[in-house]
Amino acid sequence: MRNRLITERLVIATHNPGKLIEMRELMIPYGITCVSAGKLGLPEPEETGTTFMENARIKAVAAAKASRMTAFADDSGLAVDVLNGDPAKDFAAAMQKIETLLQEKKATQPEYRRAQFVSALCVAWPDGHREEFEGTVSGTLVWPPRGTRGFGYDPMFQPDGHDRTFGEMTNDEKNRLPPRGRGLSHRARAFMKLAAACLGRPG
Repeated sequence: MRNRLITERLVIATHNPGKLIEMRELMIPYGITCVSAGKLGLPEPEETGTTFMENARIKAVAAAKASRMTAFADDSGLAVDVLNGDPAKDFAAAMQKIETLLQEKKATQPEYRRAQFVSALCVAWPDGHREEFEGTVSGTLVWPPRGTRGFGYDPMFQPDGHDRTFGEMTNDEKNRLPPRGRGLSHRARAFMKLAAACLGRPG
């Protein structure tokens, strides 16, 4: 089945300010006008899914139905190898909690502190059509956290091939897409798949 193009105003189905900034910046080159779910006063649905993609779908579908507009949602988080790859999403004191769990498992060496950032993107139309994409980036968890940029677990995640954490990188360094950047972050990698399928060429 052919992918459907996004051509109109788009609801970004998030109430997270950090995600909103990153997702808006990704859409700017394509000339898509974005409005947030928060600005429209849309309720936040309960995220009852057991995977990132299920939760992205819940948010996008709910926003599309409530607004009668095309909606774009991201669900993302950290999956830690030594913790069985389970998603970790609650940011309040969560970095310390993860570090405590790693210490309990004697995971003090870099090879035992492997993790992946995962981003699941869902675009939902009011008529029920959906497009879904996923991106991942692998790295190592550092302690103590470094950097004050980004949000969530960025300060403790050092992507492979780099000596700085996401918390020490600018949004441009993390998310700028080729040819001007490398599309380093999980969200940028998922977005590149979405753009190829649903957005055509940048304006």
